[in-house]
Amino acid sequence: MSYVGPDFDPPQPRRFRRGPLTVAVAALVPGALAGWLVWLAVGNDSGGGSDRAAPAVSSSAPGSGAPSAAGSAQDDGKPGTPGKSGKPGKTGTSPKPSPSASAPGAKPAGSGPLKGKVIVIDPGHNPGNFQHTSEINRKVDIGTNRKECDTTGTSTNAGYAEAIFTLDVANRMRTILEHEGATVKLTQDGDRPFGPCVDERARIGNKAHADAVVSVHADGSAAGNRGFHVILPGSVHAGGADTRPIVAPSRELGERIAGLFVRETGSAPSNYIGHGTGLDVRTDLGGLNLSTVPKVFIECGNMRDSKDAALLTSGAWRQKAARGISEGIVSFLHG
Repeated sequence: MSYVGPDFDPPQPRRFRRGPLTVAVAALVPGALAGWLVWLAVGNDSGGGSDRAAPAVSSSAPGSGAPSAAGSAQDDGKPGTPGKSGKPGKTGTSPKPSPSASAPGAKPAGSGPLKGKVIVIDPGHNPGNFQHTSEINRKVDIGTNRKECDTTGTSTNAGYAEAIFTLDVANRMRTILEHEGATVKLTQDGDRPFGPCVDERARIGNKAHADAVVSVHADGSAAGNRGFHVILPGSVHAGGADTRPIVAPSRELGERIAGLFVRETGSAPSNYIGHGTGLDVRTDLGGLNLSTVPKVFIECGNMRDSKDAALLTSGAWRQKAARGISEGIVSFLHG
C-alpha cells in the first residue's frame, strides 16, 4: 500500500482483565519499544535464512515462490491515493506456491484448547490474479461504495510476490491453529485461478460462523517505511454493510495480535501509520465492511523497504510471523 497518513482518530488504550496471554493497548507501545530494542540488538537478522518450522509445526508449508506481476491493490489503499504498487516480475505463467501442508477448505478439528472454534484465514490476493485483470477489475458492492473485486498485490524489489507470501504464512498459521484443536478454513489456497473477490472473502467467514477471521497481507509503501500494522474495521452502516456489532471484538482481536506479533517477531509497529500503536481503523475495505464476524487485516511489513523485505523473504521469520498472529488469535478466543 501507499499511504498519505491515517484519516482516523488514534485508537484509545484498553485494559484487559486476564493473565499472561492478554495483550492490552496499554502495554502495546512499551511492547513495541521492546520489540524495537530487539530489532536494534539483532539488526537485520532474518533468522539465519532457515525455512525450518518450529518442532510443533509442519515444515511442509510453502516457501518462497517465483512471483508474477504485482499491481495496485486499491481495496488496500486509501481512497483517492495510490494503492499497493509492485514491480513486475516474470510474466506468461502463473506462479504456483508449493503444495500446502493440508488440503484447501476446513479440516475437522482435533483435540486441543481451541476445539470447537472456527477460524478463517484469508491469504490476501492470489498468485494468478495478474492473468485475470478483467475479472479482478470488476466492481463489487462493499456497502459504502463499489470497488474492484481484487488486486494483484505488491512484491519486493527482487520480485517476491505478496500473494506467495500470504499463502505461505496462512498455511503455517493453519498448521499451528489445527494443532491447537481449531477448525481452520482458508478463503483460497492457490486452488483457484483468481480471487476470490473481496465480498466473497467476507461471505466465506460469515458462512463459516467464524469465531475469528484474519486477512494476511504485506504492504507496498515507500522505502524507509517499516514495520507492521493491524487494520481494524471502523463503524459502517450503509447498504449491505453493518460492522457495528463487530467493531469492539475486532479491536480486541487486533490488539492481541499486534502485541503478540511484536513479541514473536521482534518487529516494531509501523513508523508511517498508526501513530506507533500498530493499529489502523478503516471503513473503505470490503473484506471488513461486509464481515459479520470479528475480523482484522494484518500488514506484516513493507515489501518495498529492503530491510523489511529481508525479513518477509525469510522462512524462519515467516514462521515467527505465523506464530505471532496465531497466538494473538488464541489469546482472543481464550478470552
